[in-house]
Amino acid sequence: MEKQAGPENKENRREIHISVRNLVEFVLRSGDIDNRHSGGAQKEAMLAGGRLHRKIQKRMGAGYRAEVPLKHTVEDEEQEISLIVEGRADGIFEENGIVTIDEIKGMYMDLSRLEEPVEVHMAQAMCYGYFYCCDHGLEGIRLQITYCNLETEDIRRFHADRSLEELRQWFQSVTHEYLKWARFLYHHEQVRDRSILGLQFPFPYREGQRDLVVSVYRTICRGKRLFIQAPTGIGKTLSTVFPAVRAIGEGKAEKLFYLTAKTITRTVAEEALRILRERGLIFSSVTITAKEKFCPMEKPECNPEACPYAKGHYDRVNDAVFDMLHLEQEMTREKIIEYAEKYQVCPFEFCLDLSNWTDGIICDYNYVFDPNVRLKRYFAEGNKGEYLFLVDEAHNLVPRAREMYSAAVRKEDFLEVRRIVKGKVKRLEKQLDSCNKLLLAMKRECESSMVLPDVTALAAGVMGVFGEMETFLEDFPEFEGRDTVLEFYFCLRDFLNAYEQLDEHYRIYAENFGTSSFQVRLLCVNPARILSRCMDQGISTILFSATLLPIRYYKTLLSGNEEDYAVYANSPFPEKNRLLMVATDVSSRYTRRNETEFRKVADYIRAAAAGKHGNYMVFFPSYQYMAELERLFEEEPLKADLIVQGQRMDEAEKTEFLEEFEKERSHSLVAFCVMGGVFSEGIDLKEERLIGVILVGTGLPMVCTEQEILKDYFDETEERGFDFAYQYPGMNKVLQAAGRVIRTPKDQGIILLLDDRFLRREYLELFPREWEHYHMVNRNNVAQCIRDFWDGTLDQ
Repeated sequence: MEKQAGPENKENRREIHISVRNLVEFVLRSGDIDNRHSGGAQKEAMLAGGRLHRKIQKRMGAGYRAEVPLKHTVEDEEQEISLIVEGRADGIFEENGIVTIDEIKGMYMDLSRLEEPVEVHMAQAMCYGYFYCCDHGLEGIRLQITYCNLETEDIRRFHADRSLEELRQWFQSVTHEYLKWARFLYHHEQVRDRSILGLQFPFPYREGQRDLVVSVYRTICRGKRLFIQAPTGIGKTLSTVFPAVRAIGEGKAEKLFYLTAKTITRTVAEEALRILRERGLIFSSVTITAKEKFCPMEKPECNPEACPYAKGHYDRVNDAVFDMLHLEQEMTREKIIEYAEKYQVCPFEFCLDLSNWTDGIICDYNYVFDPNVRLKRYFAEGNKGEYLFLVDEAHNLVPRAREMYSAAVRKEDFLEVRRIVKGKVKRLEKQLDSCNKLLLAMKRECESSMVLPDVTALAAGVMGVFGEMETFLEDFPEFEGRDTVLEFYFCLRDFLNAYEQLDEHYRIYAENFGTSSFQVRLLCVNPARILSRCMDQGISTILFSATLLPIRYYKTLLSGNEEDYAVYANSPFPEKNRLLMVATDVSSRYTRRNETEFRKVADYIRAAAAGKHGNYMVFFPSYQYMAELERLFEEEPLKADLIVQGQRMDEAEKTEFLEEFEKERSHSLVAFCVMGGVFSEGIDLKEERLIGVILVGTGLPMVCTEQEILKDYFDETEERGFDFAYQYPGMNKVLQAAGRVIRTPKDQGIILLLDDRFLRREYLELFPREWEHYHMVNRNNVAQCIRDFWDGTLDQ
């Protein structure tokens, strides 16, 4: 039954909102997964298409109404649910007394190859046509699908006339299929909300933790953003998840996104929800894992010929989803693989479908913020929802976002792809040659690196190649070197997407590496504008980390809004459990990296390891510096076991490295690591597993073209170029590495900072509150200071 929800019974019904696009894509899909066409890229080009949409709409004249919001309400037979289907028609106009719904799609492919409109595009137009007929009492309507080539701006249109009755029958069949899912959602949410009603925080609050919980809850209620600087051990995950769950139970939000940078923090989020479930919470969650880690095949080739899970996937996946939703609350990677095997469906795509129906999603930042990876079912076309974003280890979002929104093309890639496609398509070869010549001319003008005012000509050339490659990949599904061509295709897509975003927060530069490489890079210096736009698609964002200092730096780069809320949580751990020392007689400055300084560092490492039998980590500014200390200890062995972080360690090697901290030994263990590397954060070595951290240097990034561009940009905008480009990111690495040592109230340990620059005012101002008291040491007194700490006789 369909009608607009009436006031007499609306309060008793659950309103479920779904976009027109999501509805038709969910109900109408069938058959195989097949990414061989256009390399699996969306035929519809979202970013570049927006501008062309507006251009086409303007050309259509004064009687053409653009971006018309339309919605329709469907009530289920039991009067429990109001299904509200909504969206925006690209255009509506009347010609010769006939009303036409216009659906515009931008594409890179050759439009002459389209024999009929894509089914889901026509389905979207049919929904809008039906809504408009119902709203305006029309007996029929014309549907127009407008396809436009984004490179040539050629247009091709398809038309179809539909009566109101035809549209009604079709729409009822679509919504009938969806309503069984909507009923499941409704009944699940009733049970969930009742379980949340009496839910209490699962442990006694640590000092400052209750204030943190209240701050998160109030921020969500006000629909704002909150930055939390909270030391390790206060329980940041539970302190954010618990109030978010309570807010969902009270109807203040619909879905929780827990966003992380690393796998280890995903497991922490899973554990937090597990703890709450043990206390009665009913709350479904899915953990989204990268496709490569899900794929049961040797190589992810998502087509029915290479993968049995891809063949007929869409015919089976809805049954798999329905089954798992009824039997499981916690949908981890292992559980998803188990059900995917049972139903013979692709585990990755299955996982994404599960996310439509769960209360919470635990995933990487990419799935919300990356334009190429973000979940289009939630965020396509600027869609907004009642979502809560919890951003864990938020300091990582700065470099990750810069990488997401930046892109580069390399001259050598054009030559390599030309070699692969030679003799297949002359037009594509010609386009590749044209781009190569443009890049060659730019290379001749660039000695080492140069900032460019614009790259209009290059972007036009890249668009030409990209358009030809769409057709090429359709025509040649199999050939030698296809993976290389496909990678190049995605590289061009990223470049064009970044080009669409160019504004004053970008810098364009060329870099010449001589005979080996020449690249042109679109660098997103400050990603705040794009990130903020993504956050605005939800209702509230909580960003938290043990190292969000200085908070102004992170507000500038993550939201761009000084008015966002911020709280600083004090450490709950006794100060007497930690010894913080700063060495006054050693430096890691580039100009002082010599044998004398290396030997000073070696002396400090010996003193620390001899102070008490236990496990220690030493963080160095680079692998090269670390190698110098390895050499010294080979010449004069350390009275401890020494393990060293390798470059490009695989998962097994990382696990083996950390397992060394579990072993019983007769003398100390010293682990050499690189600051900012894989062991600098996200590892949890509690109590006796780690009792000391030694940090060599201030963590400053290497001087390079990109860092200097960042410095110049922030000199212009913030008048703090060195701070923003070097000092703040460096200090973050220091604080992260130092945070490995005190993890619980029982932990005791030492932190030794080996660089006299830490005693400068600008560094002392960046110390967290719990570092207020520190001891200045040198090689003559450091051993005594450490002994006194472990003996309990040190005056703190």
